[in-house]
Amino acid sequence: MPNPWDPGSARRLESMGFPALATTSSGHAGSLGREDQQITADEMLEHASQMVSMVSVPLNVDSERLFTEDLSALSAMIEAIAGTGAAGCSIEDYRPDTESIDPLERAVARVATAAETAAESGLVLTARAEALLYGEADLDDVIERLVRYRDAGADVVYAPGLSEPSDIERVVGELACPVNVLLWPGGPDVGELADLGVRRISTGGALMRDAYTAMEQSATRLLPGIRGSR
Repeated sequence: MPNPWDPGSARRLESMGFPALATTSSGHAGSLGREDQQITADEMLEHASQMVSMVSVPLNVDSERLFTEDLSALSAMIEAIAGTGAAGCSIEDYRPDTESIDPLERAVARVATAAETAAESGLVLTARAEALLYGEADLDDVIERLVRYRDAGADVVYAPGLSEPSDIERVVGELACPVNVLLWPGGPDVGELADLGVRRISTGGALMRDAYTAMEQSATRLLPGIRGSR
């Protein structure tokens, strides 16, 4: 399930035959000249609506931590995402404003609220344990969180940063539910992840970064001529 960053990239990926797509918060932010976690809830919803309108395949929305700490407002955000026509969304346990991972019970309560509303709204909910990305937990802690998120009603669990085949195999085996894995440099490829039992694979902001790198490389070849004409 690759991650397009704008409507044009979404349409191109659909035309290649991918059966589902997902937005990327870092890719969306990058397309606006910002860093990840610097978009607003309204911008996320507008982006989701635009992306859904461009493709006919299911689209999952990278909705970060759903842009609120209030559980009632969290439910309203899930409903708003469903209103865009998206097929699913996600919830993270990392809080950017405090640069910390939510305490476990708080995170579970948030997942449970999101899962209940997602089920009522027809959305697939992915619950994300972010600690591996921020170096704040070991694998045992992450698995405990993923199990609790699954038991709270999440349809899919996701721990960005998993890269060792043995770790991935352990997560898949202990969770016994759909597991999403982020393609990681030097980690298993798509075929190897499938053999490990992974049900869904994401690219995160990698495709956007690759596209921008290619643009910069091409544009760099133009600079000598421009500088020489001055």
